[in-house]
Amino acid sequence: MIECLRDQHIEPEIELGGRKVPIELRRHSTAKRLTLRLAPDGSAVKVTLPRWCASKEAIAFAHARADWLAAQLAKVPETRDPVVTGRIDYRGRTLALDWCESAPRKPMAQGDELKVGGPQDTLGRRLQRWLENEALDLFTGDAAFYCERAGLPAAPVRLTRAKRRWGSCSSEGMLRLNWRLVQAPDHVRRSVVAHEVTHLVHFDHSPAFHALLDDIFEGEIEDANRWLSQHGRTLYASFS
Repeated sequence: MIECLRDQHIEPEIELGGRKVPIELRRHSTAKRLTLRLAPDGSAVKVTLPRWCASKEAIAFAHARADWLAAQLAKVPETRDPVVTGRIDYRGRTLALDWCESAPRKPMAQGDELKVGGPQDTLGRRLQRWLENEALDLFTGDAAFYCERAGLPAAPVRLTRAKRRWGSCSSEGMLRLNWRLVQAPDHVRRSVVAHEVTHLVHFDHSPAFHALLDDIFEGEIEDANRWLSQHGRTLYASFS
């Protein structure tokens, strides 16, 4: 199949489930083979290729796996606009938006509602900004808690908008965590923070890493990992 496609002119896009999806190519100096994945929100097919590989071969590689990609795209949740639906996910719960233009612009969670005012045309941006601020506050507290349990000074935290990774830890000790985790249940968000804090001590996934993670995380790490595996894509359904 790929041999046939190599000789054709193929656009850097592919039709999946009745829609055209762009193919994004990324060369990596250490890549030894072609790999591909669908972006979590279904917005693009991403192909990583070695430096020696031709772009047309990478595009053909994606087209040859159209059936698999279409099946992955079918699993992507339908995009939801909180302003339209009147609902927003927050810490594992769905809050109903209680919007009144004359109310304060800063959102405030009260019970099962999120009260917010101000112009409706900027409501979506303000809701996302509120979630990001909430995420940073929660992550900072989580990181300080797990650092203390690991016998470490509190690590600095930054937010990331990555579409693949939930978190990372730099060699300088900076934790970068995906703001969308604020929509997940608390134990799921905290498991990611505990994971990255553990990398401050063990920059690998050795038995020592897992032993420390089990020691500092108060929940069942496998339960949190299972939730992310099953529901992680839903965190990208809003604020695309």
